[in-house]
Amino acid sequence: MKNKASLSVIFTTVFIDLMGFGILIPILPTFATKELGVSDFGIGLIIGIYSLTQFLFNPLLGKLSDKIGRRPLILVTLLITAASYIMFSFSSSFLILFLSRMLAGIGGSNIGVAQAYIADITSEEDRSKGMGLIGAAFGLGFVFGPLIGGIISSYSYTYAGYGSAIFSFLAFIFAYFALPESNVNHDKKAKMSYKLFDLAFMKKTIKRPTLGLLMLLFFIIVFSMANIYGTFAILGYKIYHFTDKQTGYLFGIIGIVGAIMQGGLIRYLSKMFSDKSLIIWGTLFMSAGLGFLPYGVNFLGVAIVIALLGIGSGLLQPIILSLVSKYSPAEEQGAVLGLNQSFSAMARVLGPVWGGFAYEIIGYQIPFLTGALFTLLTFFLVIFMLKVE
Repeated sequence: MKNKASLSVIFTTVFIDLMGFGILIPILPTFATKELGVSDFGIGLIIGIYSLTQFLFNPLLGKLSDKIGRRPLILVTLLITAASYIMFSFSSSFLILFLSRMLAGIGGSNIGVAQAYIADITSEEDRSKGMGLIGAAFGLGFVFGPLIGGIISSYSYTYAGYGSAIFSFLAFIFAYFALPESNVNHDKKAKMSYKLFDLAFMKKTIKRPTLGLLMLLFFIIVFSMANIYGTFAILGYKIYHFTDKQTGYLFGIIGIVGAIMQGGLIRYLSKMFSDKSLIIWGTLFMSAGLGFLPYGVNFLGVAIVIALLGIGSGLLQPIILSLVSKYSPAEEQGAVLGLNQSFSAMARVLGPVWGGFAYEIIGYQIPFLTGALFTLLTFFLVIFMLKVE
């Protein structure tokens, strides 16, 4: 793998930033419910607006990073993210909380840029390992972030927002001094479209047969997971009667299992099995994990089920991202990975909105069963339609 030092730096940057993100994830629904009196459907909207903003900004930031470089975009978005967490700490109404999540969505649109950074500094053979490190950074951020968030929130939700902001600002400081530019061949004079949503580029990209199917698979996987973003914490609070700390532990379990899969095991599994086989097994583990979540009975049962979910998502995300990068033109890595993140952001809009609606109107099991069924759909798509080397 080329440029291991840069790979370590981007991993550390994303990890520190995601710790801040992870602090808020398990407590955001309960904060909105307890402190602001927001309905379950309203919680879905709050979580969904974060991803809707990412849907709009991911392709733009990806294209900008192809033109001006990855480093400036990563630095600016880290500051924006820190500002959004400060705004969260001052949220006294649905509107302020909603706006804080919009701002966080702009900052969170740097993940496609980080993935393009990985593509810049890895060879095709090592791409899945590199993408796995981004996934591992997510996983570890979801291990330590929710644990910290659960502890801090027992004192004050306001402090949790400050804690998140501090981590994002630390990531900015670290990246400013340690993160070199990876896109050394970028052309600041090159022409590009500055549209928030470039329909022509989207059509051109998804018409590439294998690439279009891979993006569809990633969309479905993310939608399936996103069904539980707002509803899992509410499930724990209302059905299982978990505390915020216990919910944080459960998010930590899925994070650490995912980090182990993506940060270590994936490199060995990739040598033993084909990408297609790993995707198939990933869909089966993930479908089982999602489907059994509302039937876990107690903390131990839910912990076992959520570990299955962590194994499945830990297999799927780095493999599919690696293949998306592999089948993308070299000069459009940032743009294509940004577009893929845009689609996944839309999945994270639809998932929480549907999940919140289904939980409140139809039944608390439905968001989880929806995710399981859609993940099972990808199982059949992979078997009958996916043709990869």
